[in-house]
Amino acid sequence: MPEELARLYDGILKRIRSLSNPEAVKSMARYGISTKNAYGVPIPELRRIAKEIGKKHLLAQQLWESEIHEARILATMVDDPENVTEKQLEDWVMSIDSWDLCDACCGNLFDRTEFAYRKAVEWSARKEEYVKRAGFVLMAELAVHDKKASDEKFLDFLPIIKRESIDERNFVRKAVSWALRQIGKRSLNLNKACIDAAREIKKINLKSAKWIGTDAIRELTSKSVQLKLQ
Repeated sequence: MPEELARLYDGILKRIRSLSNPEAVKSMARYGISTKNAYGVPIPELRRIAKEIGKKHLLAQQLWESEIHEARILATMVDDPENVTEKQLEDWVMSIDSWDLCDACCGNLFDRTEFAYRKAVEWSARKEEYVKRAGFVLMAELAVHDKKASDEKFLDFLPIIKRESIDERNFVRKAVSWALRQIGKRSLNLNKACIDAAREIKKINLKSAKWIGTDAIRELTSKSVQLKLQ
């Protein structure tokens, strides 16, 4: 590691440790967040650090390899999506151990890479809980962030969402619902398609599917969403 990068890296880790909050770590555990190597540093503080640093791909690699929870979230904020390789995506997604880290990876970095749409499809079919979750979080984040994408790109996700609505794992089913709801808030055309999909999903005789369908229909047919789309 170059000397300047090493100094920056060491300084960041010292700063994270100095901001340690044991009570926040306890709160993380209550929300189902992994507290392994966690210091309880709030996200707004990590965003402030990221803004000071700017985009630094090599630093992001070092932060991720530290295995410190907050350092890994910070890595997703400072990495440069143009320098991210497919191998990095696969390496990182396989080492995710918490839903919040999964969501940070997808919403801060993965969805801005050239591999995002393909990985959303690939990961949605994987068995590992956080990898599968990442597939659907990617769909949700792309629906929010990729303003120029056509409706057709998101219509392609709907059969996948229906297929995986039978997964009973909590972190997966919540991500499936999230993807369906975010896609359905992009346009009137997608809203109608997602409501139809949610009604089909709700008919599946499984608890997870009924929950996903009900959850999506409630939000997508709400007055606030309909007014916004109009």
